[in-house]
Amino acid sequence: MSITRIFLIRHGATMLTAEDRFAGATDVELSDEGRGQVRRLAERLSLIPVDAVYASPLGRTIETARILAAPHGKEVQARDGLKEISHGHWEQMTRKEVELAYPGEAAAWERDPFSFAPEGGESGLAVTARALPALLEIVRRHEGKPVIVVSHKATIRLLLSSLLGFDPRRYRDNLDQDPAALNIVDFKDPVRARLMLFNDSSHYSESGLAIPAAAGACLSKWWTPEIGSEASAR
Repeated sequence: MSITRIFLIRHGATMLTAEDRFAGATDVELSDEGRGQVRRLAERLSLIPVDAVYASPLGRTIETARILAAPHGKEVQARDGLKEISHGHWEQMTRKEVELAYPGEAAAWERDPFSFAPEGGESGLAVTARALPALLEIVRRHEGKPVIVVSHKATIRLLLSSLLGFDPRRYRDNLDQDPAALNIVDFKDPVRARLMLFNDSSHYSESGLAIPAAAGACLSKWWTPEIGSEASAR
């Protein structure tokens, strides 16, 4: 049986990650910390015979992909469908700033981030409609081969929700993605996928034994309503 293995990876930490701002469509660079995270992941994946490397065209994902591609001698191929969700006029604002400036939109987004989009932005549904065909085209093109795909926090969570049959309205509550996190998805064919590894960041630790932190403000107000400070795409 021919299995197509997708190494689905979130970009490393950026200059805005620590500030916790909505920056889905904002083109920000990796931080030094983020580059270090990605270099450790590149070493981890260096012996895998990668057939191709794809990425969202934003700067943080292209840089991440180039670091990962270097040990394999591959060129990074950009795909618009893999871009992060756009938050429209929320871009570069903190969660608290959005709640104060646009309370109605913030409440609607909390109720259903899959169907709702802020003014000028995208819904989770719109992201899925462009990202899923882009990913499945990669699967078809590289049948039976390992491929690296670099994308973003919300986009990856929405893709996994669709592939695994999760309720996409709960993608922010139920799934998380750390910077430079590794996910492995095996495809028997473009409509049959199995998640083999999720949100793994053990490469952060030299021992390779890092344990994820407990769920907290990094997810959604459903987890920490008294904090409510998560920007779903950074």
